[in-house]
Amino acid sequence: MPDQLRAIVHLDMDAFYAAVEVLERPELAGKPVVVGGRPGERGVVAAASYPARAFGVHSAMPMARALALCPQATVLPPRHHLYHEYSRRVMEMLHQASPVVEQLSIDEAYLDLTEQATPWEAAIEVARQLQGRVRNEVGLSASLGVATNKLVAKVASARDKPGGLIVVRPGEEAAFLAPLPVHVLWGVGPVTAQRLAEMGVATAGDLVRVPEGELRARFGQRGVELAHQARGIDERPVVTEYERKSLSQETTFVRDLRDAEPLRRQLWQLSQGVGQQLKEEGLAARTVAIKLRYADFTTLTRQMRLAVPTDDERVIYRAAAVLLRRAWQRGRPVRLLGVAGRDLSPPPGQLPLL
Repeated sequence: MPDQLRAIVHLDMDAFYAAVEVLERPELAGKPVVVGGRPGERGVVAAASYPARAFGVHSAMPMARALALCPQATVLPPRHHLYHEYSRRVMEMLHQASPVVEQLSIDEAYLDLTEQATPWEAAIEVARQLQGRVRNEVGLSASLGVATNKLVAKVASARDKPGGLIVVRPGEEAAFLAPLPVHVLWGVGPVTAQRLAEMGVATAGDLVRVPEGELRARFGQRGVELAHQARGIDERPVVTEYERKSLSQETTFVRDLRDAEPLRRQLWQLSQGVGQQLKEEGLAARTVAIKLRYADFTTLTRQMRLAVPTDDERVIYRAAAVLLRRAWQRGRPVRLLGVAGRDLSPPPGQLPLL
């Protein structure tokens, strides 16, 4: 074990978008609330309150399906500016507790309390105080996990939602993970889970019992890494800054588009949006990509590398238009279109005249 045990907290806001809406509209308290796009426009659920979840509604579900399960739900459009403001208030509290904060998304973050937690158990009280502050000063519920590493802390925060606080003390990591399904480990999606099931592995504890040589033969080095995870071993640090890799915008059409001109108009609007995002974040894209989804849900992506990184929507559009012309089967109805800027970097300076 390291000389100083790490104390890592994972905080996850509970049904964040829906909770903010209920906080802003107290008359909705205790009622099923769903945030997302309208069902007539092929909308999907962005968030569902816990009363809505009791009917089987969950995020990423088609809104039409959500209303079939819960016809009495109140459907609200997303208000991202409002959610960002509430997120900012919560994240400020986290930064007051520790200078080492890794924000994963608008409603989720890690804190490294190793320097503040002496003895280790002091981190538990810090987490409890943070949870109370978020509830009392912001009015929202958060679930927290406290452990010696990021993997176990994140798994712990999900075990008692909403409003739970789960502590996994040093040395208890493997025992905590052992009865849990193997998909709680990072990188275990449906395909890997199925391959593990074929080996008789359903839980993290099952995975620990598989000889390392067998895992290496089946999965390569990734199998060894999974076995370490199953034992509760994770040395990754809490990272305070990320390098942004891409920016994108996409839209799902109310009606499938099958003509070139409306597709080009949509492509221009999306290119403008990506260019504006790049300017706002002080970035430029070296690669432009498009995403195309047909009416039968066949999805493809194409990309083009530029000679010079750009934040100019006109340059982005020209590249995207070339990609669309090459990729789209003329007349075939399109359900979704997206544009992305990738390989991001600061904008290049003025090129010298030759």
